Amino acid sequence: MKKAVSLILVLTLCAAALSGCGSILGRLLGDGDPQTGYAQDGYAEGRIGDTLHTAFFDYTVNSAYLCDSFEGYFPTQDGFRLLVAEVTVQNTFQKSIPMYDEDFQVQWGDNEDEDAYDVPITYYTEAVSDRQLPTEYELTVDESRTGLLVFEVPQGEKDFSISYLEFFDDGTSGDVFFVFFTAEEQTAM
Repeated sequence: MKKAVSLILVLTLCAAALSGCGSILGRLLGDGDPQTGYAQDGYAEGRIGDTLHTAFFDYTVNSAYLCDSFEGYFPTQDGFRLLVAEVTVQNTFQKSIPMYDEDFQVQWGDNEDEDAYDVPITYYTEAVSDRQLPTEYELTVDESRTGLLVFEVPQGEKDFSISYLEFFDDGTSGDVFFVFFTAEEQTAM
């Protein structure tokens, strides 16, 4: 009888311990939702405030808003506005890495429009604010940098994603990462 009670007690404790690990085990085995920010099957997504984990760095879109001008810069295209996103990037690689603001692009609209994306305005012109991420910069090991990315986007759009696609030295690409959000209107400053 003591053996049966002991066996039941051990099995009950094991079941209780494993039930708390079910979601962790499920993720490790590929069941259930992927952990936010980590790529699964070549793809990861998050929302404002989520940290996405690439092979080289982590990035977080902290906030984003729409406006008609930024630091005296107006959209160069008719029917466009500006999307200003604050982004934090932290090097998680084993050595310093070169970074470019054009590593990130913005998308809008439905997925069928192949032209519904753009890169930061610094692709077309000089930076207009020292708050923008530099066009090119280096992140040392564990270094973090926060700055603005400014994009021209069509009027009437409010739902966007900011993405990054991993590229390796051998010319291959890796996982793709998206942060989805609805941009707010700029508030009075």
